[in-house]
Amino acid sequence: MEISVNTFISLDGVMQGPGGVEEDRSNGFERGGWLVPHSGDGQLDPVGGWFRKADAFLLGRTTFEMMRMYWSQVTEPDNIVATALNTWQKYVVSDTLSDTDAAWGKTTVLRGDVIEQVRRLKDQPGGELQVHGSWRLARTLHDAGLVDTYRLLQVPVVVGDGKRLFADGAVPATYRITESEVLDGGAGVVSLTLRQAGFGTTGTGEFTVEDGNEAVV
Repeated sequence: MEISVNTFISLDGVMQGPGGVEEDRSNGFERGGWLVPHSGDGQLDPVGGWFRKADAFLLGRTTFEMMRMYWSQVTEPDNIVATALNTWQKYVVSDTLSDTDAAWGKTTVLRGDVIEQVRRLKDQPGGELQVHGSWRLARTLHDAGLVDTYRLLQVPVVVGDGKRLFADGAVPATYRITESEVLDGGAGVVSLTLRQAGFGTTGTGEFTVEDGNEAVV
């Protein structure tokens, strides 16, 4: 299986609390809801496509509990997000969550060495193991070189505070943009799909600009 990280992100890389002020107030975050003014007129259309590509989901405990609280109440059969989350296989990373507490459709709790367990999941046949939200888990997987694809909806807003997808200290990596689209509606949301093209380095070399017959470095 391949691992994809799918998330909303601001111009300055914040992924915390996009959907509402009360969504995630951890670490004193008070700027939630920054996605909402940009969420109309087709700006979230790619999300359904994300979920159609999933075979299973890998979530951190906080995101798992937030998703379960909301999506377990959504029963419309044509809602692909609700159908996927309520009925497909989910893995939640937690050393404290019991199997009983994690009851939500097909859910397995991963305890202990998350990297080793995720490596075993990647070795299984199948399509995508999708991460949604799950800030700490996403960073752990990135730093271990386990993320194959990022799908981002980048919103034209600077939040200025909050959990960032690639905070200081992230392992260097290089990505190739395989899909990009400025979504209709005039809000300026950009849909990006990126595939890992190199891990542990940003590449080497020098940029030169030709000035007459001389190269300026």
